[in-house]
Amino acid sequence: SIDGLWVELEANMVLTVEPGIYISKQADVPKKYRGIGVRIEDDVLVTKDGHKILSNKIPRNIDEIENIMRQSI
Repeated sequence: SIDGLWVELEANMVLTVEPGIYISKQADVPKKYRGIGVRIEDDVLVTKDGHKILSNKIPRNIDEIENIMRQSI
């Protein structure tokens, strides 16, 4: 929505798709998982014929992500 009004998507608009999982801090959850969250976002360009995922080359699996994290230290 824009200013509270729903608009139809048009070519050259960009949006994000942000699926995520958030784990409770409750005692019945194993300690190592309490209170963590994971979200992998995609930036998507609306085209005249459909869409193009702009973020399709970002790391997705654990090994790729951990490798990037090691490089940033």
